[in-house]
Amino acid sequence: MAKNNNNNNSNNNRAKMSLEEAGRKGGEATARNHDRDFYEKIGRKGGEATAQNHDRDFYEEIGRKGGEATAKNHDRDFYEEIGRKGGEARAQQNDNNNSSRR
Repeated sequence: MAKNNNNNNSNNNRAKMSLEEAGRKGGEATARNHDRDFYEKIGRKGGEATAQNHDRDFYEEIGRKGGEATAKNHDRDFYEEIGRKGGEARAQQNDNNNSSRR
């Protein structure tokens, strides 16, 4: 009987999925069952809750950390490229605004 229990335990261990796999499967099921509005709503609620629970210093700190991480992982070419893209997007936005006023 004891041997049988050991076999059952080892079978159960093999049948168990990893935390990573469980998370992936759960995320895939959630994505199948919910639309974009669902994700926008929970994102907005999360953002509002975070804003209520944290002050300006919190946002300055995470912004600084993000900027440092980005600078560490990217070179000058990266910043030139995003600056160029931002400038083009802004010019396009200004063109659209000016043409709609005519």
